[in-house]
Amino acid sequence: MKKTSNYDPVQLAKNIEDEMINWRRELHQFPELGLELPQTSQYVQSRLTEMGIPFKTLVDGNAIVGLIEGSGEGPVLAIRADMDGLPIAENTGLEFASTNGNMHACGHDAHTAMLLGAAKILNEIKEDLNGAVKLIFQPAEEFPGGAKPMLDEGAFENPSVDHVIGLHAGYLDATLPVGTIGTRKNELMASMDRFQINIKGNGSHGAYPEDSRDPIAAAGQIITAIQTIKGRNIKATEPVVVSITRVEGGYNQNIIPDNVELEGTVRTFDNELREFVHNKLEQIATGVGTALGVEAEVIYDYKYPPVLNDPAFTENVINSFNEIFPEGTMVESEEPLMGGEDFAFYLEQVPGTFFFLNNPGKIDGKFHGHHHEKFDVDESKFFMGTAGFVRVALDLLSE
Repeated sequence: MKKTSNYDPVQLAKNIEDEMINWRRELHQFPELGLELPQTSQYVQSRLTEMGIPFKTLVDGNAIVGLIEGSGEGPVLAIRADMDGLPIAENTGLEFASTNGNMHACGHDAHTAMLLGAAKILNEIKEDLNGAVKLIFQPAEEFPGGAKPMLDEGAFENPSVDHVIGLHAGYLDATLPVGTIGTRKNELMASMDRFQINIKGNGSHGAYPEDSRDPIAAAGQIITAIQTIKGRNIKATEPVVVSITRVEGGYNQNIIPDNVELEGTVRTFDNELREFVHNKLEQIATGVGTALGVEAEVIYDYKYPPVLNDPAFTENVINSFNEIFPEGTMVESEEPLMGGEDFAFYLEQVPGTFFFLNNPGKIDGKFHGHHHEKFDVDESKFFMGTAGFVRVALDLLSE
């Protein structure tokens, strides 16, 4: 990417810092869930209308794609912000805390505010952009995933997107210093798949197990065998997590039940390994089920792919950030995270970069972590995310 110094993105972002904080605080008060974000979507649409930025809605009006067209026919950069909250009752004590039973406990309100800030700045200087910027305001990152529905409805088309960038605020990688920006030039976050194993047997009185086909005994052996998938089938140097997170079945101390359910998650950075683990789960469930006389059905949901940053584009993004932020601001995560993010679907379409803005906020004197009733972010660092977006756009879309 060509470097441009006609503008100071940091100063431009700081000029609208109060506005971005206000947007975040207003959004924070009415978090909505999943694919149903009518009030949030309308709020963002209103701000874009005030800025004079054209947009279209997708996913039944819950997703928004804004378009800032420059003066030339250069590349198209997409910038994404997720907008959904979580079903958590907020306990921060903030004067702008949510009271509707949901909470922005992962910083998506901050992401939306920072992208609105970048939109305002880029729209005001669009005549100096050789190309276009697409503003991707996405629902349902937490669940069930809004990136793929947006792509399926043409979010990256007309005009076609060439590169994509996005961020996550808060403190996802706690190994990095507070106040820095972290990323990696390859694997950044893991895939996120869900599996369920339904074990169907035949219940009986607990005193007469010979009359049963015991799903609990089968569940125990299946759980034990699943632990061998990573330990005995996959190289130790390959990052793979297979976790069973729910075991449900039974009613009483003297009743062998008919059914047991197991549920869990699979995390890795390799799509072939996702398929391998799926196949092993099928083999284990079928084998144990046959041996013990029960039926064991595996339901495997391929949810989010791994977040794989494009090395070349990420190198350019790092260089762009180094031009505007003090030395030491940009840091590289030593290891990828096993958490998932559906930004991965965008990266499957075009080269791009996802990065972490490390701006944890403190409630009661400490940061409580993501998806917590006392989660908060440091609003004084919003300018960094917005300035970064602006600088990448300027460098990519320079004449």
